[in-house]
Amino acid sequence: MKRRRTVLLALTALLGAALTGLPAGPAAADEVEQLKNGTFDTTTDPWWTTPNVTAGLSGGQLCADVPGGTANRWDAAVGQNDVTLVKGESYKFSFKASGSPAGHVVRAIVGLQVSPYDTYFEVSPQLSVSGDTYAYTFTSPVDTTQAQVALQAGGSADAWRLCMDDASLLGGVPPEVYHPDTGPRVRVNQVAYLPSGPKNATLVTDATTRLPWQLRNAGGTTVAHGWTVPRGTDASSGQNVHSIDFGGFRKAGKGFTLVADGETSRPFDIGRSAYERLRLDAVKYYYTQRSGIAIRDDLRPGYGRAAGHLNVAPNQGDANVPCQPGVCDYTLDVTGGWYDAGDHGKYVVNGGIATWELLSTYERERLARTGQAARLGDGTLAIPESGNKVPDILDEARWELDFLLKMQVPDGRPLAGMAHHKVHDAQWTGLPLLPSEDPQKRELHPPSTQATLNLAATAAQAARLYRPYDRAFAAKALTAARKAWSAALAHPAMYASASDATGGGAYDDTNATDEFYWAAAELYLTTGEKQFADYVLNSPQNTADIFGPNGFDWGRTAAAGRLDLATVPSKLPGRDKIRRSVVEGADRYLATLAAQPYGMPYAPVDNLYDWGSSHQVLNNGVVLATAYDITGASKYRDGAVETMDYILGRNALNISYVTGYGEVNSHNQHSRWYAHELDPNLPNPPSGTLAGGANSSIQDPYAQSKLQGCVGQFCYIDDIQSWSTNETAINWNAALARLSSFVADQG
Repeated sequence: MKRRRTVLLALTALLGAALTGLPAGPAAADEVEQLKNGTFDTTTDPWWTTPNVTAGLSGGQLCADVPGGTANRWDAAVGQNDVTLVKGESYKFSFKASGSPAGHVVRAIVGLQVSPYDTYFEVSPQLSVSGDTYAYTFTSPVDTTQAQVALQAGGSADAWRLCMDDASLLGGVPPEVYHPDTGPRVRVNQVAYLPSGPKNATLVTDATTRLPWQLRNAGGTTVAHGWTVPRGTDASSGQNVHSIDFGGFRKAGKGFTLVADGETSRPFDIGRSAYERLRLDAVKYYYTQRSGIAIRDDLRPGYGRAAGHLNVAPNQGDANVPCQPGVCDYTLDVTGGWYDAGDHGKYVVNGGIATWELLSTYERERLARTGQAARLGDGTLAIPESGNKVPDILDEARWELDFLLKMQVPDGRPLAGMAHHKVHDAQWTGLPLLPSEDPQKRELHPPSTQATLNLAATAAQAARLYRPYDRAFAAKALTAARKAWSAALAHPAMYASASDATGGGAYDDTNATDEFYWAAAELYLTTGEKQFADYVLNSPQNTADIFGPNGFDWGRTAAAGRLDLATVPSKLPGRDKIRRSVVEGADRYLATLAAQPYGMPYAPVDNLYDWGSSHQVLNNGVVLATAYDITGASKYRDGAVETMDYILGRNALNISYVTGYGEVNSHNQHSRWYAHELDPNLPNPPSGTLAGGANSSIQDPYAQSKLQGCVGQFCYIDDIQSWSTNETAINWNAALARLSSFVADQG
């Protein structure tokens, strides 16, 4: 199940009605130019502009006056139609471009000029900052004589002038081979190992026999040494590797390095303080994802911004959102909540699993033998609600819970009690775009059984956790959960459409048995009522093998119910069997971890890494952590702790997938407002933001231009344009919060 199945940003549809061009010549042979008149020596024909752009020749260039006040890149563009592409052919797309004043961003695309306006390649350089000459290679995924090349230049508040020259699309050019800079061949957790925890590293080497290694402190003194263990070819990376175990060294310190085969690793610490920071940073992420509230710069320096979607122009806002045509005849106030990912959409199914995992992070801290609930208590997150005598993590989760409750169909309306699947823009928006500057119409999408059960599950969970702090809210949440449960039983197969993916992700799913099980589990744990116990015990999910290679996520939620049934005290008959099933699942993940030279409990079938693989690695680690909470066996604790190593740098790319953690870390995640890569006035994502990670399907054009033929772990690139490998998402960060909080407790 992919997070999204749509081609994101395929929004050249907005241009289609305005485009005109001349017919192309015959299909290209090797090394043949596909564009006409890219040098603009005497004319601009056959290049077109959108009606609001005035263009002409100037000094042998095409120069276009771009109006200010447009909202999106595609609102003002220059391009050429009727370009021929051959499937499997490699093309070099190059051009010169400059802007006056400097610093404007253009979106350069090669795509389809007619419906469905697919995008085959795109890049968004910042003119006169990233240079004036640009060249890229990509491979066409289609045969077509109706391709379009365009420079989209809208989205600026002020008017500016774009000049371009030497535009070329040369067919038959061998594709450039992308070689990521993976740094030293000794791969370590670049952040920290626990003094009493496992300490493992991976060496990439041609050697087939053991090699000596040395652990050195910050002063360069060798403090431990030993021999590597050859592991052969690692299927997840295609590399010949050795393992290094230096767990016998237990002294805390900073700036250690590991040396083997003539290579010195990136530095790392031995200590627990980094995990104390990370558990907070991973949850602090949600404040800057909030919709409907101004983000205070005094609380998040560098991240302050105006409130988004509060019906303040240019927003059309979330205070009175209508349904898609034909869906309903009412509007709802759905202000608040978290923006789901790098876009401006808000989704109940993803919001539900993210909220559950944050609430379960806190519930685990309250119940587990090593839990430290005060570490997530009032005043720990520096949010506006800090100081209200409610744990900050509950305050943050409530921002989303209040939104989820608003998505419920009101009494007296058809499908009352069901939850609308999502709310987002009618059309996709481009990069970058602050939430407060989004001009698109907002729409409610049809209710779905899965969204309704996400609401039932999280609201029931909230009812038990908020009761000590706000009895009225707890009662309201439980009432909503019961209503949603009844509505879902009455409408058990209302599924979101896979084709409903314009302006936002589809989040489609045609099996709700896992959501029914999860919701029944949470309702039982909160109420103790027999009707919910019976549903849990009779559900096929209660005995199914739900701990598969890819772990759990928004589309596979049975594990959420199983984990809570195993750890939240109750009198459910057969609870011991449920607890044993979690331990059995953990045993399989532990075996996977031991078999993987990079030490992660994740080995997808056929080595096909899934969308958001980094959070799936973490969620499999959560199962290991839960097995430790159940049994107290140190092997599960060590497995959960070691899982963090892959996320924080012990991987084939030698990169930490968490912004701000590790010497080399992901920091260009796909986002419309964490967009420093495109606009220096905007920030990178905040520290503690998890990148999606390797994704074998590389659905976006930018990744496709760089990563064709990639193997497993190498299907990732830290670029804002790679939405399929490098997005940020609320459910992904919830997994990071859950496991980092566990690891912090083990120091």
